Amino acid sequence: MKPGILVISHGSREREWVSRIDETVESAKAAFNGLVPVVGAFLELVEDRLIPDGLRQLEAEGVTDLLAIPFFVSSGSTHVDEIGWALGAYASPRTDTDLTKFRVNARLTYGKPLDEDEEIAEVLLDRLAELSADPRRESLLLVAHGSGEPEFLAAWRRGTEGLCAKLRERGGYADAEAALLLPDEVAEKWRALRRRRPLDDILALPLFLSGGYFTSVAVPKRLAGLDCRYNGRPLLPHPALSRWIVRQSRRWLENIGTSVMKRGDHG
Repeated sequence: MKPGILVISHGSREREWVSRIDETVESAKAAFNGLVPVVGAFLELVEDRLIPDGLRQLEAEGVTDLLAIPFFVSSGSTHVDEIGWALGAYASPRTDTDLTKFRVNARLTYGKPLDEDEEIAEVLLDRLAELSADPRRESLLLVAHGSGEPEFLAAWRRGTEGLCAKLRERGGYADAEAALLLPDEVAEKWRALRRRRPLDDILALPLFLSGGYFTSVAVPKRLAGLDCRYNGRPLLPHPALSRWIVRQSRRWLENIGTSVMKRGDHG
């Protein structure tokens, strides 16, 4: 048995977007001291770094058991679903896709996206600390992508509402709402906060993995004219996200019974 890990992100034409992902994957890779190959790959837009390229690289290293981690914010992402289907994790996708099946020779385990995991809450609390002056008199507006498909939209709502509850409890914030771009509900959720807590400052926080169009254009456009504090900081860079990759990988290694965990670093 030789395990290997493939961390799959969406991809971007923006070099900084890709470099943030790569830095996170490399940090996770270092935790295994070379005992487990860890490769980053992208769904699209990054030449010679696509999912089939990553699969071939791991196969060339002799990997027999593969953990594919979808490095996405939410299980409500249709990309998470279509990637899982193309890898062979399940028989049919729940959404239309242009992907074709990938050739996967290793025994595959398909991991999970961030959703409400502890590490994403940690990152968001740190981002809020950059904006906050007095959480007791502040309300949160968590802005995420969302979906136009009901089944996937429901998953986005579950995850973002769960995160709002964690941020309120752990950060001591007075109120919180999750607002999705699909459907366009940012202004509606802002007004709901204002009605409930008219004197609060509102802190708007983007729930996006790396900086780019959504954090710098799409979200500010929805917030235009709404009284709130927003700095556009995405989740990356943050060390908690490499720890998230390592935690999910170590749990998988333990589950498949590999001796790598006994030889590797447990720090």
